[in-house]
Amino acid sequence: MKSCEAGAGRGRRVRRAPASLLLAAVLLLGFLAAGAGGRAHAPDPAGPGASATEPADPCAGFSWDVRRERALFSDVPQKLTAGASPADAPAITADRLYELALVPHSQVRFVATPGRSRSTEGHAGLATLSLPNAGLYRIAIDQPFWVDAIAHGTAIPSRDFQGRPGCHAPHKIVEFVLPAATPLTLQFSDGDAATLRVAVLMAPQPHGN
Repeated sequence: MKSCEAGAGRGRRVRRAPASLLLAAVLLLGFLAAGAGGRAHAPDPAGPGASATEPADPCAGFSWDVRRERALFSDVPQKLTAGASPADAPAITADRLYELALVPHSQVRFVATPGRSRSTEGHAGLATLSLPNAGLYRIAIDQPFWVDAIAHGTAIPSRDFQGRPGCHAPHKIVEFVLPAATPLTLQFSDGDAATLRVAVLMAPQPHGN
């Protein structure tokens, strides 16, 4: 009997946690669960429906207005074989997309020494051009090549250029002030690709002109 009473006495000395502490613990757990749920449904910082791994359009990096070039490079090109000399260079016209089959660089007889020539390897080629109106023109290409515009055996200095890595529609645009009714030779060199898409367009007039 003593052992039972002693056991019962010891049982009566066990203290229960106050109800206020239990209520606080329940509220805290509920708050943490709600917070975790809120983070799971937080909006994507990249924007609604955007993927964090989705690559940006590399062609969107041009600071010039290149809408006409982008539209032209979506057309089906006219295929030509680039010249290895001025005598067999094909004629191209403005506002049209061409795809030139290039020749080995070492076989090309340039009208003037290319403005850059790191190697005689790779591919190159020539084309001819004559324009009805003088002005600022853009020569757009889909691969990283060097572009020269030649008139009367002399290279016309470029005015400006832009290029965007990863973009091929177009990859590079070079601006030249070109004369009217003058036989011009376009030289493409210092590149590796065997074909090159080319378009010549008059540059857009600045706003307000």
